[in-house]
Amino acid sequence: MDAQLIAFTGVSAGLVAMPGADFTVVVRNALVSRRAGIACALGIGAGLLVHVALAVVGITAVLAAVPALFRALQVVGGVYVLYLGVQTLRQPHSPVGNPQGGPTARPLRQGFVTNALNPKVSVTFVSVLPQFVPAGAPALPRTLLLALIMVAVALVWFQVVALLVDRLGRWLRRPRVARGVTAVTGAALTVFGSALLAGPLRALLRAL
Repeated sequence: MDAQLIAFTGVSAGLVAMPGADFTVVVRNALVSRRAGIACALGIGAGLLVHVALAVVGITAVLAAVPALFRALQVVGGVYVLYLGVQTLRQPHSPVGNPQGGPTARPLRQGFVTNALNPKVSVTFVSVLPQFVPAGAPALPRTLLLALIMVAVALVWFQVVALLVDRLGRWLRRPRVARGVTAVTGAALTVFGSALLAGPLRALLRAL
């Protein structure tokens, strides 16, 4: 592995580990069960593959160049994350669940939609990946390799988060602790959703 790939892997780890909607929705599902947390993490990986496809075919460059399209995706993604936050806050006293888990379709879908509808991920791909393509190197295979490294880092990180939350499950599922963690998780999702909506709303107000 060349020095640029090593450096990019480190940068990817830093970007992926930054707390955000993906992290919060994994924690939210891992509190239900290990299976739900892992499924949610896999959903995030699948969402990242959407951004990989967009980056490879160059659509993300169009996304960055067309503010209206970017804002529309921000609104859709923000509304969905905000919905998850409100739903979580509305049920702070509900039982957290059991470690055996249940159906995985919903957490898988939540992870996928939360990531896939976040246009900032696409912009991150567009802005970061070109910096690690050596001059004169074929852009397409290198970009694809870098994008897949980021996906792999994300899959490992969010699986670790899900397993760690499950490992601490007995303590986290105590009624008082569970209520606190659920409230914090719901508030965090609400904040992240509101932040995604703030940009296009400010742009709309400036246009009026």
